[in-house]
Amino acid sequence: MQQPTANSASPAPDRRLTLLRRMAWLCAALVLVITSLSAFIRLTKAGLGCEPWPQCYAQSQLVPQQEPPPVGAAEAAARLAHRTIATAALLLILLMVMTTLTTRPLLWPEGRMALGLLGLALFLAVLGRWTANARVPAVTLGNLLAGFAMFALSVRLAQACGRMPDAGVQPRLARWAWLAGTVLLAHIALGGLVSAGQAGLSCPQLTGCDVSGASWQAFNPWHTPQPDAAQPIHPAGAGVHALHRAGALIVAAVLLPLGLLAWRHGRRGTAAMVLGLLAAQGVLGATLVLGGLPLAAALAHNVVAALLLAVVLALAGRGLAAPLSPRL
Repeated sequence: MQQPTANSASPAPDRRLTLLRRMAWLCAALVLVITSLSAFIRLTKAGLGCEPWPQCYAQSQLVPQQEPPPVGAAEAAARLAHRTIATAALLLILLMVMTTLTTRPLLWPEGRMALGLLGLALFLAVLGRWTANARVPAVTLGNLLAGFAMFALSVRLAQACGRMPDAGVQPRLARWAWLAGTVLLAHIALGGLVSAGQAGLSCPQLTGCDVSGASWQAFNPWHTPQPDAAQPIHPAGAGVHALHRAGALIVAAVLLPLGLLAWRHGRRGTAAMVLGLLAAQGVLGATLVLGGLPLAAALAHNVVAALLLAVVLALAGRGLAAPLSPRL
């Protein structure tokens, strides 16, 4: 007598999971656009792509806060698109929460991820009230890391709804992926300090970096950078820039074995994405230094970092996956 009840209840979660997977992929796409627009606004405000280059770099930081620099047409359009798409993403996340937790059987594993997305979205909405004219790097780091976390969590949710997780647990692969994700997050945070601290030109050569004028204040996310109008290179930020470069070698040393390990465990598509994105990020990093911070390369650097983090954390989630818990 219990069998018909179970059979009659099973199609509903399947249909909801299919719908939820589609919404999660759409949310991931929206969040990637939002983070890219946010990077464009941030980098444009810092002076990338301005004229005359590089004398104009970071000069907006010298303008008093009561007299903000004029907003260009491209930046104004980006701000409008950012607000519109962010609102759409928030409504989509609310719909995902309702889909998982307001109809029985409850989809608890997926619902927790949807609630995590909602928490991150609300955090970014509150932080956005201080983003427009804020100059401390902590605001940039909050936007950057929370946005990347939203993208990675959206991808993980879509993956979890796609099909039943693998029965075989691969703890070694999972542990390595979590280590790689942690190292990558720290490296992304350093990159955010380089950007927000106006240190993009602090090491203008690819093979070396003069840190004689470096300041420990550049590592303090609550310290407002003080660029010199006569020195767009901003030597005080050379330390954090040099550490970001050194961190790239550590990231490569962790992600290369992860890609090879994923290949050996049959995750060849994921392994190819890890190795391909890592190579692309290295090329973009060299392009930023040799080309003097071209805006297009900086935006691509931001997008590839988000994609790489999502792939690594999705791999970590799959490695630790167990059969889905029963629906309540």
